[in-house]
Amino acid sequence: MIELADIRAAAARLQGQVLDTPCVESRTISEIAGAQVFLKFENLQFTASFKERGACNKLAQLSDDEKRKGVIAMSAGNHAQGVAYHAHRLGLRAVIVMPRFTPGVKVERTRSFGAEIVLHGDTLDESRTHALTLAAKEQLTFVHPYDDEAIVAGQGTTGIEMLDAVPELDTLVVAVGGGGLIAGIAVAAKALKPGIEVIGVQTLRFPNMYNAVKHQALPQGGSTIAEGIAVGTPGRIPQAIIEKYVDDIVLVDEGDIEQAIVMLLEIEKTLVEGAGAAGLAALLKYPERFRGKKVGLVLGGGNIDPLLLAAIIERGMVRAGRLARIRVSARDVPGSLAKITHIVSEAGANIDEVHHQRAFTMLAAQNVEIELVIQTRGRAHIQGVLHALHEGGFAAQEQ
Repeated sequence: MIELADIRAAAARLQGQVLDTPCVESRTISEIAGAQVFLKFENLQFTASFKERGACNKLAQLSDDEKRKGVIAMSAGNHAQGVAYHAHRLGLRAVIVMPRFTPGVKVERTRSFGAEIVLHGDTLDESRTHALTLAAKEQLTFVHPYDDEAIVAGQGTTGIEMLDAVPELDTLVVAVGGGGLIAGIAVAAKALKPGIEVIGVQTLRFPNMYNAVKHQALPQGGSTIAEGIAVGTPGRIPQAIIEKYVDDIVLVDEGDIEQAIVMLLEIEKTLVEGAGAAGLAALLKYPERFRGKKVGLVLGGGNIDPLLLAAIIERGMVRAGRLARIRVSARDVPGSLAKITHIVSEAGANIDEVHHQRAFTMLAAQNVEIELVIQTRGRAHIQGVLHALHEGGFAAQEQ
């Protein structure tokens, strides 16, 4: 099991190779959460993820013979980019095996770092099996995304930096997939400050480590916006560390993560992926657990598909009452639609969409149903728009 000395040695190797990212307080999020919240911006790394730390630490310790032959990794995202980038920087051959379903933007981003891309299998497990086969065939060193002491030690440098920047932290909240990040951080944090609390966060759809350490059997699988922590099997090395040093693991759902992504984008003007927002999602879901504490959150990565981000932002606006759909019933006569839009405008709302429905309605033949999607300032504003429509003689309701 790794110790603080291993993580300090990793920090020395990483000096000048990865960023010592900011760890600063978010006053607005602190007010919302009822805790003093400090954000560690790992999404500012060159590949936009903490995964660089472990990859760089592992590659820096290869023997001359291993460096000459090259490395291979299996990943659909951040680990792939971290290995590819640092292998290219160190002049090593890198082969990355990715599942066939991997989004093209991630494939091309990884290829841009000079890696040889092999698309194989429909699942990460199939890709891993193929990567191990290639590693044996071509004598390449396999760089595991989390089940490797060098990887864990590299990720643990995040914890040293957080406590160097904010020594008064009393709680760290870290997303958990395979467990490499939280394992490394927990070793560092508990050695530097034994009384500190370390809390893991997993998505309800992939509670692998939660099941393992709590001896539960919650179902897992399916799609999740936190694909960076959608790991089917926990790492053996991280699990042993987590069982010894991590105080608890909590679960969050998709909506919690979406809310956290939108909040970070709107308040902090910083972009995070689903896995990177899991820590904040836990604070928002379990406010009483963290109330009054000094909490450090790791924004683990910022690699998110733009179309997914657009959908998350729109859904977040709906949840916040900033985007609403209302249905208005009116007489099907000239001027009715103009009157409705005028009332909405005077109430201060902006119209995004209008659907004018005659056939698919149970109203009388001379009536029409008009569906409006409107931009508002919040829930109270929606009610104000509906009140104005009622005052104007129209039957209206939110859908």
